[in-house]
Amino acid sequence: MGFYDDRVLPHVIDLTCGSSMLDPLRARTCTGLSGEVLEIGFGSGRNVGRYPDAVSRVVAVEPSDVAWQMAGSRVAGSPVPIERGGLDGQRLPFGDDTFDAALSTFTLCTIADLPAALHELARVLRPGASFCFLEHGHAPDTAVQRWQRRLEPIQKRIAGGCHLTRDIPKLLADNGFTVTGIDQFYQRGVPRPYGALSLGTATPTDI
Repeated sequence: MGFYDDRVLPHVIDLTCGSSMLDPLRARTCTGLSGEVLEIGFGSGRNVGRYPDAVSRVVAVEPSDVAWQMAGSRVAGSPVPIERGGLDGQRLPFGDDTFDAALSTFTLCTIADLPAALHELARVLRPGASFCFLEHGHAPDTAVQRWQRRLEPIQKRIAGGCHLTRDIPKLLADNGFTVTGIDQFYQRGVPRPYGALSLGTATPTDI
């Protein structure tokens, strides 16, 4: 990675995705977690402190050393044990049926090969496990979609490959998951091309 992506971008993401306005949404997203949890795109640890009591351990997949360092105090103060267990969501270093649940917040927009990552995630989750997600992406309104397509090339360059147009529920359904609950809405206080959110749960498809 270049200097910007390696050293600067983790701070930009922490600032934009660490807004206090997102705290209630993060708490809602974490509600369905239990047991051993795999968190994809752990970042600077903004979900720490919101894991339910039923969570026994969190394994964090985070490619950025800077982001992991930024998360240090949150990890150290967490009542739930947290360990860094991987660097790439597209190639998870875990056996089949390892985890009881998984969590992703504002991560699926940036993974280069998202279908590969979703199939990997489905592989390491136990049957019936919950994948809890909070993601932005494809807007429901045509006019907003047009703006998303215009802005996406710039967004990808300045935000670490972040896509604005990904249809998260469809991508989940096409790549190893059944969506079991979904709430789609615009985030208040954010321009609509950037604030079309999907908050939901999914389970690995029985194949």
